[in-house]
Amino acid sequence: MDTQSETSTQTQTQSEPPAAVKLTDKAAAMVKETIERESLQGSGLRVAVVGGGCSGFQYSLDIEKEERAGDLTFEVKGVKCFVDPMSSMYLLGVEIDYVEGQFGQSGFSFKNPNAKHTCGCGSSFSA
Repeated sequence: MDTQSETSTQTQTQSEPPAAVKLTDKAAAMVKETIERESLQGSGLRVAVVGGGCSGFQYSLDIEKEERAGDLTFEVKGVKCFVDPMSSMYLLGVEIDYVEGQFGQSGFSFKNPNAKHTCGCGSSFSA
């Protein structure tokens, strides 16, 4: 019986590429709402790591119509996501949330289990 469970898990893993990032329900809903509001149906969320920030890197989110050559493309909670090869090694396991602050501030928050430290802004990390 254990062998059957392992086989079905392997089959599922082979047919679906692993998601490099996770989206909370709120984050997925906000991305979908933005795509609809901006009339960008069929577009996806590009998640990237770019140079900058106090610890060397920062996260970047953009809405894009198409994937680029070499992108890791996957779907999370109904949101098509694109990650370039370089960013994918830094983003593995990152959870993206959408938070609303008490003073009308809102935005995306990143939880990276691989981050050694952050600068307190929640959008930079070092790996």
